[in-house]
Amino acid sequence: MPTFTRVLCPVDLSETSGHAVSLAAALTASPPCQLTVQYVYVPMFMPVPMLPVPGDRVPPGEFDRVVEDVRTFATAAGCRSGVPVVVDVGRPDFEILKRAAEDTADVIVMGTHGAGGFSHLVLGSVTEKVLRQAPCPVLAVPPGARASSAVPFRQVVCAVDFSDWSVAALDLAASLAHETGATVTAVHAIEWPWREPPAPTLTDLPPEQAAALLEFRRYTSERAVARLRDVVRDVVAGRCETSTEIVHGKSHIELVRVASARQADLIVMGVHGRSAIDLAVFGSTTNQVVRHATCPVLIVRR
Repeated sequence: MPTFTRVLCPVDLSETSGHAVSLAAALTASPPCQLTVQYVYVPMFMPVPMLPVPGDRVPPGEFDRVVEDVRTFATAAGCRSGVPVVVDVGRPDFEILKRAAEDTADVIVMGTHGAGGFSHLVLGSVTEKVLRQAPCPVLAVPPGARASSAVPFRQVVCAVDFSDWSVAALDLAASLAHETGATVTAVHAIEWPWREPPAPTLTDLPPEQAAALLEFRRYTSERAVARLRDVVRDVVAGRCETSTEIVHGKSHIELVRVASARQADLIVMGVHGRSAIDLAVFGSTTNQVVRHATCPVLIVRR
């Protein structure tokens, strides 16, 4: 059974959402996978959530025109004929989350910004709200993502910081890789109090301090190597080919660098997204990865 069988793909008819539709279509190319393409119509006067939309706020015949435009757009992006197209009315993030819950979607595939529809609300608005609140994983297609990203995925990079949610992300990455024969690279970033790489020179420090700092670096690195090896062994459990990499520096910078160096088809990250601290980390790490990645980014909330 495929990991994702019910896929929701919100679109805004932009080039970036076209890439998202292409990716979603590839993910659901074989039964029993199902794809639903969603467009959120934003009326001139925004309706109140949970209340019906007054009919006079939606121009006559507008729905039929929009549905036809979305269907044409989806077909041009590679969807097979007959893929369900739905048009919802209201606030984009609210309607996307509502549709995902009602359809019990396994994953939401969406571009992170574009030029029309709700796309003027860029990452940090609609997409960020969906990423934080979605009831399922979100596969974000950044503006800079290669249109030719492979499906099935062949090279997957997964961020592991040893939190429960990053372990859940590694588990999902291993499941996807098992289906497609992909290789998973588990990456752990060590963020020092100073900026690196490169590593700081220690010649200007007193000998005792330099020796203590070198020992601290050695201990921290060796402990990270051992923990990452154990987590990969226990979570992946031989389901796919894996490798590990310890990097030094800002997490989002190093993760994007490793993904680029390995020509990754997919980055997988786990987020918690509940407390104020979690949201701050989300903004500074996940947000930055999605903004700068050159491949799709799968966000797993726990």
